[in-house]
Amino acid sequence: MALALVTSPVLAQQNNDPKAAEQAAAEAAKETQKKINEIAEATRLLNGPAGNPECVWLGRRVVSLLWRDDLDTAFRHLDLYDRFGCPSGHIQATFRCLVRQGNIDPKAQESLNGRVHSCWIDPTLAAAAPPPAAAQGPANSTGTTTR
Repeated sequence: MALALVTSPVLAQQNNDPKAAEQAAAEAAKETQKKINEIAEATRLLNGPAGNPECVWLGRRVVSLLWRDDLDTAFRHLDLYDRFGCPSGHIQATFRCLVRQGNIDPKAQESLNGRVHSCWIDPTLAAAAPPPAAAQGPANSTGTTTR
């Protein structure tokens, strides 16, 4: 009985705004299409089993999970990846590419997915360039002011 009382306000809130529901459905469809396009791109650009849709999907998940230190889940996915006959060397090369590029902003999850996708397509990508402020160094290296 208490469960019905708790869930009914939530359902009422969801039904009051049809525009929000339509927008959420449109966003979900857009995200699904983006994933389909990324897998199709990988299939087109990669020769061999690394370009198979199941290998792309599972492999990118494994690399993302390894980056986030979720090793238990990564290894379970890796077992499936191996079972589909996907090349384990591609996982290693993709993860190496990801690590060489340095830290990723933890607040921007899409940047991780984009970087994993880029490395999956081309594991030989060079490390990302340092930010301009870090590359320039300090403006006044003598430690004195101009006054």
